[in-house]
Amino acid sequence: MNFSEVFKLSSLLSKFSPDGKYLASCVQYRLVVRDVNTLQILQLYTCLDQIQHIEWSADSLFILCAMYKRGLVQVWSLEQPDWHCKIDEGSAGLVASCWSPDGRHILNTTEFHLRITVWSLCTKSVSYIKYPKACQQDKLHFETDTQDLVGIEWAPNGCVLAVWDTCLEYKILLYSLDGRLLSTYCAYEWSLGIKSVAWSPSSQFLAVGSYDGKVRILNHVTWKMITEFGHPATINNPKIIVYKEAEKNPKLGLEGLPFPPLRAAARPLSTTETKYEIASLPVSLQTLKPVTDRANPRIGVGMLAFSSDNYFLATRNDNIPNAVWIWDVQKLRLFVVLEQLVPVRTFQWDPQQARLALCTGGSRVYLWSPAGCVSVQVPVEGDFHVLSLCWHLSGDSLALLSKDHFCLCFLETEEGAGTA
Repeated sequence: MNFSEVFKLSSLLSKFSPDGKYLASCVQYRLVVRDVNTLQILQLYTCLDQIQHIEWSADSLFILCAMYKRGLVQVWSLEQPDWHCKIDEGSAGLVASCWSPDGRHILNTTEFHLRITVWSLCTKSVSYIKYPKACQQDKLHFETDTQDLVGIEWAPNGCVLAVWDTCLEYKILLYSLDGRLLSTYCAYEWSLGIKSVAWSPSSQFLAVGSYDGKVRILNHVTWKMITEFGHPATINNPKIIVYKEAEKNPKLGLEGLPFPPLRAAARPLSTTETKYEIASLPVSLQTLKPVTDRANPRIGVGMLAFSSDNYFLATRNDNIPNAVWIWDVQKLRLFVVLEQLVPVRTFQWDPQQARLALCTGGSRVYLWSPAGCVSVQVPVEGDFHVLSLCWHLSGDSLALLSKDHFCLCFLETEEGAGTA
């Protein structure tokens, strides 16, 4: 495993292009495009204000930069560096900007979600969609049987659309492309409902994370629940492996000195090494007592994702924030639990194999595969706290993002390491 040098970054804005050839990153009002293999700068674009969002077109030929505070979007071409486009939403404001699937139209959502403006780069025409819901994909024009639709998610095969209701009512609906309601699922009533939703890459399973701390798996044939996964605070099943992150305490050889060694809190964070240990059962996981009388309580399954081969499902229960649960989808059972020293910020599966990367906001990145798991120190001078990460589509590198910098971590395409 190797690491690149460190580059400057603002607002965690760094993205690989869809074709995997380029890496875009932002430094204040500048957009930097690098070659993925050499990390040499190919293009340097200057925007009119600090960039708050970037997005590649599907064909990797264009990239948009949104400046929400100014109501501006600037579009840049990799093939024609001298060409550029500026879109000014004016007094309508701007809260979101994204590409259409063809990569030649830009959809801008105005403040208060009054409308979506569709800008064509080909014909320079403008059209409008009035009063859209605040979802990532606003395409369809049929009414849904919801009190207050809060999210939609296409199946990867593009054949089914999942729609779910406000968290105040547990309801998820499955629609066909022509707007026919295929099925409705409700697990319970009179309590906070759906918190997260994820399709398997094969579109055969739909995972629904709920505020009750359970994940329910629906199948694509009947759209009925085939199983549910709970997240108990105590693990006592001997078939489940629990990897527990622990600090390495190097022997400093200071026992015989006439002065006491430095307190642990006084040691630099970067010198603290950690490793995974296989915990003895039963294991009691660290839990939080949620504040239930406030909005968005830290309770329930807030993060879930299927592996690229459909074999595993990773989840995080927000009131057990230090743990990542990895489920065997074929056998429909819990396979592994990783317990970190601090809460997990995010995790993401390798696009090519069953390998999970996660970060906790510290100076380390963690990798799990069926062969084992490893804790890796990012070898960077000074503070480098990994706040987010992103896989390259080849699975052979990871972009590690901190508040002000980023670097690339280069991995083997086959993970053969065990615990470390």
